[in-house]
Amino acid sequence: MSPPQDLESRVQSPRPETPEPGSRQGRRNTEPDVQLLDVDGAISRQLETCLKHIFAKYCTPKPSSSNTAEKHLALLDPPAGAYLDQAGLDSWARDTNGAPFSEETKEELQEFLDVTDDGGLTFKGFMQIYQLQTENDEEETWRDLSSHGFDRKLRLVATRREDLDEETSASSEKTNGKQTSS
Repeated sequence: MSPPQDLESRVQSPRPETPEPGSRQGRRNTEPDVQLLDVDGAISRQLETCLKHIFAKYCTPKPSSSNTAEKHLALLDPPAGAYLDQAGLDSWARDTNGAPFSEETKEELQEFLDVTDDGGLTFKGFMQIYQLQTENDEEETWRDLSSHGFDRKLRLVATRREDLDEETSASSEKTNGKQTSS
């Protein structure tokens, strides 16, 4: 039996800016040709590139370092077989959401997502997280991307202040070390 035809007109969304479950997700960005999901509902290539960069910041083994002058805006690429160990997972969750995951959440991730034999989250598992999240709450994914320096055109436009502080501190130590050894 089909619902009454006027049912949809009587139901008002409590959040009109958020598409209803029956509407197409992944098509809300106003920037042309920049979407999180493709026409089939899968993660777009643009989003996958951003997710690789985010994953690579926390994965084991670390990606090979690039030229430090280009480091701020160069996208990282995780090495083959990379995964997030517990420390990497905690760091990513803290940088993204402000706190590490609970033990219960970590157990759920290991149970339902692609992980290594030792329980490390693979890039495939990382993509699964964002596939589910983007299908259900695209704005949350945009917030995550923003917290890692990406804009609404999926460009890396800024590095987190903590990263800048760490690099400044490291370069100061190198400079100071060279000055004292002369």
